[in-house]
Parts: sequence; C-alpha cells; structure tokens
Amino acid sequence: MTTPYVTDFATIANNGGRAEPAWLRATRRDGIERFEKLGFPTPRNEDWHFTSVARIAESTFSPLRAASGQVTHDALAPFTFGHAEWPSLVFVNGRYDRSLSNGVALDPTVRALDLATALRDEPGLIEPWLGKISPAGDRSFTALNAAFMADGAVVHIAAESVVRLPLHLLFVSTASAAKGAAHPRNLIVAGKNSRATIIESYVSIGDAGYFTNAVTEVAIEAGATLAHYKIQRESQRAFHVHTIDTKQARDSHYVSFAFATGAELSRTNIYTLLDGEGCGATLNGLYMGDDQQHMDHQTNIVHAQPNTFSRELYKGILSGSAHGVFNGKVYVYPIAQKTDGKQTNNNLLLSERARIDTKPQLEIFADDVRCTHGATVGRLDEMALFYMKSRGVPEDSARRLLTYAFAADALETIEVEAVREELEGATLHRFTGASAQI
Repeated sequence: MTTPYVTDFATIANNGGRAEPAWLRATRRDGIERFEKLGFPTPRNEDWHFTSVARIAESTFSPLRAASGQVTHDALAPFTFGHAEWPSLVFVNGRYDRSLSNGVALDPTVRALDLATALRDEPGLIEPWLGKISPAGDRSFTALNAAFMADGAVVHIAAESVVRLPLHLLFVSTASAAKGAAHPRNLIVAGKNSRATIIESYVSIGDAGYFTNAVTEVAIEAGATLAHYKIQRESQRAFHVHTIDTKQARDSHYVSFAFATGAELSRTNIYTLLDGEGCGATLNGLYMGDDQQHMDHQTNIVHAQPNTFSRELYKGILSGSAHGVFNGKVYVYPIAQKTDGKQTNNNLLLSERARIDTKPQLEIFADDVRCTHGATVGRLDEMALFYMKSRGVPEDSARRLLTYAFAADALETIEVEAVREELEGATLHRFTGASAQI
C-alpha cells in the first residue's frame, strides 16, 4: 500500500528535489523511508485502535498540482467570517494563491509567507524549526507529510508585539482535487511576550473525494500567548488527517479550539509540550458528525516542567451512523510538581446507530499535582425536554434547541467574536434550520 507513494517520491526527487537545501532533502528522505517502514497505521496500533484508515490506504491519491484561477474571491466569502479585510494566506488544492491572499492589513510585526517561497528564497527562516517540533518518528502520516510537503504557511510573530487582527490560513479544495493528495506543512513561531490569533481553516468547494494530510508546527516562546483555531469543513467525501505539534516555553499560553463537521473520515491530533515553568494550555473543541462520518480527535498534553496548567473541554454530537473517537492524554513528568490539569469530554448521541469511543487518560509521575478527568455519553436530557414541551414547545423543536444548547457551551469559549458567531450560526442552522439572529 505504500508503493505508489514511494514511486511518486522517486519521481518528484528526480525532477527537481536536488535543487533543495541538503537538510531538506535529508528530511524528505527520512520521511519516505520511515513511511515505507511503518506503513499506514492499523487498529492494532494503540493510538489507532478505534480508527481504521483502510479507505485511505486502499485508495490511490496523486500529488496535487497548482490550481490557480479556479477560485474567485466571491467563492471564498462563506469562509471568511464576514471579514475579508483580515490578513490571509489562501491555498488552493494545497498551493499558495497570491491573487486570493490579503496581506494589506498585516501587522508589520508579523512575517507571513508561503512555505514554497521560504524554502526557495529564505531556508534559514525555517530550518531551526521545520521537522524538529513535529518529527516523523513513529507517526506514519507525519512521515508521509515530511516526504511530500510542498507548500503551507510560515508565520513569524515578532517579540513583544500584540497583533490586533487574526491571521487566516485558508486551505481550499476544489472539484479538481478529486483523487488527489495535499500535504500542507505550516510553521508558526510566536516570539517572546507576543500575543496573536491564527485561524487555520480547511474547506471545500464542491463534493470531491480527496486526501488532506496536514502538519502544523508551533513554537511559543517565553511569555507569549497564541490563540489557534483549527476549523475543518471539508467535503463529505474527503479524508482529512491533521497533526498540530506545539512546544511552549516559560510562562507561555497556548489556546486551541478545534471545530469539525466535514470529511468522510477525519483525524485531528493536537499535541503540546509544556516545556517551561509557569506555562499553560487550553484545548477545547466541538465535533458534529452525521450519516457515515468518522471523526477522531486525539490530544496529548505533556507537563514537562513545574507549575504548569492545562484545561481541556471537547464536546461531540453524533447522529445517523456517525462514529466519534476522543482519546485525550495528560502526561506529567516526575519533575513537573504543582501541575494543575483538568480534562473533560462530553458526547451527545442523537440516534441508536451513532456511537462514541472516548478514552481520557492521566499518566502522572509526580506526587504534588491536581489533575482530574472525566467523560460522559448520553442522550438529550428528558427532564429538560419535558419542561419545554410543557411550556408549549413542539417536541421536535425542543430536541433541536437542546442539542444546539449543548454545542453552544463549547463554542462560547471562542474569544474572536466573528468566528464564534459564525460557528454558532452554522450550528444553530444545523439543528434548528434557523439563522443566528433568532
């Protein structure tokens, strides 16, 4: 099953790979060799026990080519949160599209460019981090990404800066992406004592079946705060695997929100290393699946230094024959005394066929900590439903409103008003058919 990828790698390497820096060629070679050795993960792998990627492994996806001119600004409007003036880097079928991107409003303390340009013109800008925060190791999809990464976003936020507007990284797949694969590689570096917001969106125009295999590496330096919103609204026929690796320094704060409603099969891995005293991570998310969708969310928070904290709230709503997976791990090193961690996963099943596998975990090797975890799986609150019906609300409307209320609890943690309101509106429409203004 790895042979087509190995063959494609050899073809690409023979047609220009040698023009790249030696360190990048080594990274690619290591990636394809590890992928060939590891193969695609199977349910026998502990971290993939509840998710089979056979549909990806048994399909043939060819590397996507540039698709400039296929998308208009009007076509992007549904995905810009009503703020087309926000600075943005837009990628179409995995390749940067300058004509659709907007750097006019970009804060002068932010350096943002596409990976292909950085690799060609400024490799020194990325070499200290690329492939080091998120090494291939024993991760098949990360290794595959390392071998084929061709484009993505590179963002450097200057030390001591406070960036006023969010920066939107928008990855769009079109109908021509059918049977193709994109391997975006993003690098975000938040300088010392900086504050910024990054929105990373994966969307589709059309209903093509394709494969997105993304990796985002994040370095947060001392005292910095980075809010990072990952939004996945891809085609219902797409396959989506995304790994976010974050390394945090002293007194930094990483605020993450993952939102997922698209793809036939999706997997989002969010891993953060709290590698400085006093730093913290807040990881929240909402996933909503229907029909035959499979949605897998994995989080791994490593407390590697003393006096660190983590907060985690993930919610899932599943209907039809959808299958959700949540596997959250909090790991506390022996040195990480005074760790304060809380993890919660709540799930709502709206049909008899929907199912969830949830596995919150704590691995603690320090004795002076305060850590809790918990998970719930259930139906709608019958008492609340009875109360609404007794007040004259039709049963169907009551069920939809209660479902929306369950989701809204997670969405309220989003601090960017425009993002929160749009996702609340989309969720409200999904469960009530109404607009956000009612």
